[in-house]
Amino acid sequence: MRLQLARIARALQTFLRPGTILSLVTMAVFFAGARQVAAASGVSMITTNGLLDHIRVLASDKFEGRAPGTPGETLTVDYIQTQFKNLGLKPGNPNGAWLQDVPLVGFTAQATVSFTAGAQTLDFAFPGECVIWSRRYVSPVTVGNSEVVFVGYGIVAPEYGWDDYKGVDVRGKTLLMLINDPPVPDPNDPAKLDDKMFKGKAMTYYGRWTYKYEIATEKGAAAAIIVHETGPAGYPWLVVLGSNSRENFDLQTPDKNMKRVGIEGWMTLGSAQKLCTAGGQKFEDLKQAALRRDFRPIPLACKASLTVTNALREIQSHNVIAKLEGSDPKLKNEYLVYTAHWDHLGRNAKLPGDQIYNGAVDNASGSAGLLELAKAFTLGEPKPKRSVLFLSVTAEEKGLLGSKYYATHPLYPLEKTLANFNIDGINVWGRTRDVEVIGVGQSTLEDTLKIFADGQGRVLVPEAEPEKGFYFRSDHFEFARQGVPALYLHSGIDYIGQPAGYGMKKREEYIANDYHKPSDEIKPGWDLSGGVEDLQLLLETGRVIADGKEWPEWKSGSEFKARRDVMLRKP
Repeated sequence: MRLQLARIARALQTFLRPGTILSLVTMAVFFAGARQVAAASGVSMITTNGLLDHIRVLASDKFEGRAPGTPGETLTVDYIQTQFKNLGLKPGNPNGAWLQDVPLVGFTAQATVSFTAGAQTLDFAFPGECVIWSRRYVSPVTVGNSEVVFVGYGIVAPEYGWDDYKGVDVRGKTLLMLINDPPVPDPNDPAKLDDKMFKGKAMTYYGRWTYKYEIATEKGAAAAIIVHETGPAGYPWLVVLGSNSRENFDLQTPDKNMKRVGIEGWMTLGSAQKLCTAGGQKFEDLKQAALRRDFRPIPLACKASLTVTNALREIQSHNVIAKLEGSDPKLKNEYLVYTAHWDHLGRNAKLPGDQIYNGAVDNASGSAGLLELAKAFTLGEPKPKRSVLFLSVTAEEKGLLGSKYYATHPLYPLEKTLANFNIDGINVWGRTRDVEVIGVGQSTLEDTLKIFADGQGRVLVPEAEPEKGFYFRSDHFEFARQGVPALYLHSGIDYIGQPAGYGMKKREEYIANDYHKPSDEIKPGWDLSGGVEDLQLLLETGRVIADGKEWPEWKSGSEFKARRDVMLRKP
């Protein structure tokens, strides 16, 4: 209690500090909730031991990597459901169940990838040189003798005056495109990126691979293949290979995805360079041309012959949902949603040695964080005025499918949902002086978060790697695109007691050595104290929102604001 009151006192100073500028909404939210937060005992209930106990279970070999549609899903869903029950939470589905069924189609591809350029034939190894798949629920899917067209970054962005297609008819053609947004140089300083174009260094949704397949579908292409480059993609080729060369999933749809582009995929940089050379172009010249606003699609003098043979199966996967009912009769039908995905990549019997993708950080740690937050909310006093939902979602690793399904088939009205707080991996390397807001500048949730970060003696900072597009890569994004204000944070990189550069070094080591690999396991040197502090911030921020008079809002300039305004019928 004393620690909590001290935090509130320090947070209150932010309103009195000379030069401090805070929105009226933030002030209203803070003062409405500060008293309740000060009285809450839940903060101390989030512990390193509690987190580690859950991670040990969820990341154990027994759970076989927690893949949807496997015995690992059954074990995982049962474990999370049992933990919610033991806390005394209510089943989150209004039908009285703990689960929301998520209908998925699993598809395992075998593929051939071949290109012809005159008398020359280029056969690329699947999956080592080119990974392709089809989301259509038929087999086989074939693209034959299809003209290959380089479409730059494959972007149509009217607000930036950018159109890589320029009205060129690409129906039935195979599109070769670059990953990320165009890194347009600043006309006044070519050493920098132009902040007015695609947010400069930060990735927009146009740079996300999912968008590129969506626009290829809209344009009627037969196939869309992205050139992989580690820097712009944010991860090495082995991540692409490991994530896409085994069974993948999509949501079941009435049209069996027949309107979607027939074949999607990635190609290594070396393979793309060979293909462009065979097609009479130099890859680097094409890439340079794609930086210009006047770029037009460039046909390559080659044809694609692609075949995907899918082994298909329909499964019923599950989101797990628990509810802490609000204490205020007038406000209990308004909701906060905390999310974390329970799934990982499962088991690969083709691997030598360790075959289990345990996913200790990604996302056994986030699932553990969700359970610790549920404990803190449930056992802390007083109970929040609004209802709090704890949503453990499936198939994040397969394209945010569990959160997408909830956001498009909500169990509680989205117009009554104030906010989403997402947890995708927690800090396992110690305490930090800073807190990163992913997609900074999006919503007033950040203003409330800042109050409690100040109370911890920490500083809120923009994400260190905005070019990697983390805001579009986890479950909060599906809430955001439906208009619900969403907050996603990371621990910073300024670690207490560690030399400069330590935090970024640990991140880079994790991406290079452990991310989406069987080696993502509990490590001897883990220190979860920083993860605890981050979860405490999410708890405190959520409590204020749950009890406050003002709803969180998207900030001016956010691409999600218009959707929310329509939902809430704002002018």
